[in-house]
Amino acid sequence: MPDKHLSSQFDADLNHISARVMELGGLVESQIRSAIDALTHFSPETAEDVLRTETKVNQLEVEIDRDIASVVGRRQPTARDLRLLLAMSKSNANLERAGDEAAKIARMVKSIIEAGATRTLPTHDLRSSAELALGLLRKALDAFARLDVPTAVRILREDDQIDQAFDGFVRKLITYMMEDPRTISAGLDLLFVAKAIERIGDHAKNIAEFIIYIVKGEDVRHTPLAMVESTLG
Repeated sequence: MPDKHLSSQFDADLNHISARVMELGGLVESQIRSAIDALTHFSPETAEDVLRTETKVNQLEVEIDRDIASVVGRRQPTARDLRLLLAMSKSNANLERAGDEAAKIARMVKSIIEAGATRTLPTHDLRSSAELALGLLRKALDAFARLDVPTAVRILREDDQIDQAFDGFVRKLITYMMEDPRTISAGLDLLFVAKAIERIGDHAKNIAEFIIYIVKGEDVRHTPLAMVESTLG
């Protein structure tokens, strides 16, 4: 991932941390995939698998942050190297939070099942949004591994699709609950699921912003997309 340095040990440290961040990303991807499966099949067993994975995700996050702090303390990096380590730390945190959202989905699925809600709940749109969010996270991880700025910018653009899907689902869910008040409890659980999916997309977007920060030295957080595209163009 990073450019070569005079210190081969520094290169090894950076590559080790990068590999661990990718490992965490793969674990979180798997966790989100299982959460989608739990929602699709209303499977309490799959939901439990998601919750068990949460412990592994949390532990790996702590270990990566410890490794980053160790490298910063020993190497005292500057310029792009420091930006890279800071971005890896922030991406590490965003991946752990994406895992938290997967766990939240699993808990909501268990709640729906335990309440005896029927399978006629409007989950199809949610599954589509979840697939979109998962794809966005996968793209963000691939782009991070290659420090691919053009792909990072595309991710910022595509995140709007998840936001629009969330707004559309909320409107549909409100109509569904108004038509049958007995579905209100399960409907609220689905609303939390929808918000969790939107947040996964947000975490993918955050990682994309860190890629731009590493390569360009520009902090584009809270910056309108048109301005980001103009600045980088």
